[in-house]
Amino acid sequence: MADPTHEELADQLIYELSQFEIDCSHTQADLLIRDLELVLEKNKVVNLTRIEALRDAVTLHLVDSLVPLGTKTFKPSEGLRFLDIGTGAGFPGIPLVIMTGMEGLLIDSVGKKVNAVNEFIHELSLTSCKAEAIRAEVLAQREPGSFDYVFARAVAQSNVMIEYAAPLLKLGGSLILEKANLSESELQNANYASQICGLQRLSRDSLELPRGLGHREILTYQKVAKPHIKLPRANGMAKNHPLVPKSNLCNVNTLK
Repeated sequence: MADPTHEELADQLIYELSQFEIDCSHTQADLLIRDLELVLEKNKVVNLTRIEALRDAVTLHLVDSLVPLGTKTFKPSEGLRFLDIGTGAGFPGIPLVIMTGMEGLLIDSVGKKVNAVNEFIHELSLTSCKAEAIRAEVLAQREPGSFDYVFARAVAQSNVMIEYAAPLLKLGGSLILEKANLSESELQNANYASQICGLQRLSRDSLELPRGLGHREILTYQKVAKPHIKLPRANGMAKNHPLVPKSNLCNVNTLK
């Protein structure tokens, strides 16, 4: 069977986003599919993704990146600034820039991925975003309280991401976490960490991706107060010594 054309993929994207009441213009869809094509071409020389089937990539990269637009608590607008932690191949950062007009900083610890993402940004002529190889803790020291939104898509446990995001968010800013699966223990740890870090959970949205390609949970936390501890902690502390209730300390080594 022949691969779907660029136009067919754009139509698929527009239709699948409409299922979440997300409006996507043909101009936006064209740019989003072009981004995906650049990623898959670059993937031949740099390991960026395991998903190579075009129709699945539309759903699992583009739609998956954009489903937060269908939630009631995400209210993007031009002039706002967001951070994408662990951007990988540029998801969700590049799709969010294309769809919202917000200014984005996309960070990852892998230099080869960051270089590739900056190539995509240049090829797509996106002037309101850039990628950088930097740790979240280091960025928090350089640009504390600088972001209206922080996004993390399947990066780490929620309590770890809450700690990363807290010093980076403006007061009133929001952290949006996208998870494939969410255990009760992870949710409890996240609630504990949010109290320490000055965040409050606004919403939890559950959804199913089109064509049975997976379950998603979207957690939104808002920064409502200063943290009760000094943040950021030293590099690696959030991941290796996460904030958890004492009753859950026995489970820390299982958190990855």
